[in-house]
Amino acid sequence: MSRHQGSKGKGKFSGRGNANSKTKSYARGNAPFKKKGNPKKASTTSDEIRLNKYIANSGICSRREADENIAIGLVTVNGKVVTEMGYKVKLNDEVKFDGRRINPEPKVYVLLNKPKGFATTTAEGKGRTVMDLIANATNANVKPIGRLGRNSLGLLLFTNDDKIVQKFTNSKTGVARLFHVELDKNLKFEDLKKIQEGFKVGEDLITVEEISYIEGESKNQVGIKIKNTGNTILRTIFDTFKYDIVKIDCVAIGHLTKKDIPRGHWKHLTEQELNTLKML
Repeated sequence: MSRHQGSKGKGKFSGRGNANSKTKSYARGNAPFKKKGNPKKASTTSDEIRLNKYIANSGICSRREADENIAIGLVTVNGKVVTEMGYKVKLNDEVKFDGRRINPEPKVYVLLNKPKGFATTTAEGKGRTVMDLIANATNANVKPIGRLGRNSLGLLLFTNDDKIVQKFTNSKTGVARLFHVELDKNLKFEDLKKIQEGFKVGEDLITVEEISYIEGESKNQVGIKIKNTGNTILRTIFDTFKYDIVKIDCVAIGHLTKKDIPRGHWKHLTEQELNTLKML
């Protein structure tokens, strides 16, 4: 960063660049199996798996223990208690064990360097989306964390790990994202200071982690760090001070950068990158 930086930031800005649950076990023959099962018959659809296997794959317990827990009513499928042995479910069904949703898929973490022209959505019928770009990355049901506008650029993280998603969506303790923002005109120093200090829009207090001019560039190029998962907040900030945004580029998510990820390409996080992300 240049010497004209916010009070929280130092240094240069570079725009380049399931815990297992223990369950009660029963001796052979003593598990409280109910004779009356769920009235719904088990399906034989090829994309379905037995409920006990679904539970076991999630790491909760073994298949035998899963049967015992199903029998005593600890498992629900799409909001309904299931006690039927051999019951089958689809991977996209909502399965809860003792009130907590579980997932039988391995945890996957995909980092994409998004180009322009792709919507950040998992919905169909929206034209080209970021899901098209990572179609070959995994078969797991991953979703993007946060949003980048169709014409915004930069890093997006995809995962099926609810704990990581929760880490990002907590605006106070979440993971900061660093953006390179190009404005339609030079950002006045007094406006930069107001943004850094925080300001109100109606009853809402708008704060950022850091904002600065980008060293060596004109004053319409700024780096801004926020913990909010969307980029709508960026529009709100600069609209308030009468600036139009020309370009938004997410250049870093926490410690993750675009190094070695060409535009439109993706990579799986390394074990070290994932461990660091979990510690943030």
